[in-house]
Amino acid sequence: MTGPATTGADAEVSVDLLIIGAGPTGLYGAYYAGFRGMSVAVADALPEVGGQIAALYPEKPIFDVAGFPAVRGQDLVDRLAEQAGRWDPVLLLGHGVTELDDTDGGILATTDAGTRITAGAVLVCGGIGNFVPRELPVGSEFLGRGLRYFVPRLGELAGQDVVVVGGGDSALDWALSLEPIASSVTLVHRRTRFRAHERTVEQVHASSVRVLTPYEVRKVSGDGPVSEVVVSGPDDELITLPAQAVVAALGFIADLGPVERWGLDLRRRRILVDPTMRTSRERVFAAGDIADYDGRVGLISIGFGEAALAVNHIAGMLDPARSITPGHSTDA
Repeated sequence: MTGPATTGADAEVSVDLLIIGAGPTGLYGAYYAGFRGMSVAVADALPEVGGQIAALYPEKPIFDVAGFPAVRGQDLVDRLAEQAGRWDPVLLLGHGVTELDDTDGGILATTDAGTRITAGAVLVCGGIGNFVPRELPVGSEFLGRGLRYFVPRLGELAGQDVVVVGGGDSALDWALSLEPIASSVTLVHRRTRFRAHERTVEQVHASSVRVLTPYEVRKVSGDGPVSEVVVSGPDDELITLPAQAVVAALGFIADLGPVERWGLDLRRRRILVDPTMRTSRERVFAAGDIADYDGRVGLISIGFGEAALAVNHIAGMLDPARSITPGHSTDA
């Protein structure tokens, strides 16, 4: 994704629309706002576009995006960034928005890097907010030396003995994705039942992945990097597993961070919106997983529609001469 970037402290940016969050919903919102003739800035605390997909599972296939029978996470991000880049949005990567202040006819946003963005409206597409992994109870001293909480590049673990810890979709997806390239994959879960989709569980049991349930990790050891993992099961049975990599897929703890200080109505740690994606605060809209309304379904494709809906209503708000109905893109 190309476009002017502002990274210096005390920089000033003025645009029609500020989008907070450079994940799939934010990127599509940037494209659509450009299509509707707006100038756009996109701010994200992460150093690259793509949000959770780029940070956590760029190699995993995604199956529920319209037009793609299957698409690798990073490929989807790259396509969205290319699409948004057509309108040259200002990219503020590594800029977490900390303050939103009302001005005459707009919003003044301030980032933790000192940049000030004046915008006619704000669209919050922050996903689940800031997220940190739930830590493995033992072995934290091996973080970066074999212990990891996500796998941005599967190839990094090729030829290794891998122990995946967890019982959710991410744990089982990574076990299946690593099976063809790792020397061995062992899946360890402390319960007999998994939280993952039933079809995924069936695929794991039909694969060469060794499944240990109900087992827990008792010790991670190695002289420098990780070399083995000790797990315990029923009747305190101990098993020592060779391992050069431990993937602790135990879920994440979400933190809305500064969003909670912006004077927005929240429900279940998400921002309440009306049918136009407008929040309780003037000129502030929300879309994607951070938005909440009765009946919402958390799909990437839903976020795309919400971003387009919000942008169309923002267009009419900023310029009453603009129609909320955009017409067909083929006519542009």
